[in-house]
Amino acid sequence: MHHLRQKGLDIFIPTLKQPFLGICLGMQLLCSHSEESDTPCLGIIPEKVRLFPKTLKVPHMGWNTVQLPENKLWKGLEAEPYFYFVHSYYVEESPYSIGTSAYSLPFTPALQKDNFWAVQFHPEKSAEAGQMVLKNFIEI
Repeated sequence: MHHLRQKGLDIFIPTLKQPFLGICLGMQLLCSHSEESDTPCLGIIPEKVRLFPKTLKVPHMGWNTVQLPENKLWKGLEAEPYFYFVHSYYVEESPYSIGTSAYSLPFTPALQKDNFWAVQFHPEKSAEAGQMVLKNFIEI
């Protein structure tokens, strides 16, 4: 976050009016706080980023299904597509969740607040479903 502050990005990014997509760490940075090094984040989405319990192997790596509610980002996707994840931290389900997934416990694979969308998975590594997400975002 220190580097964001040096460049004024902590002030600039929250003022954006155009659609914005955060991917993986980008999703976490949009939240208010991360347990990773007790880090304050941008606070655009008022959620906390938590470390998966020590009983789980981290990072969580691999393909997971994601249950998708209706959202512009999911246009044309099946109800439970597979996406590729690599992460040790997660966001709990919340009013900003636009999908659900699980890695021994439920977590939020995607968030939306106003013009800010964010995904924990890697669309660029998620084959056709990931390509569709990126295409849909470009069309928003």
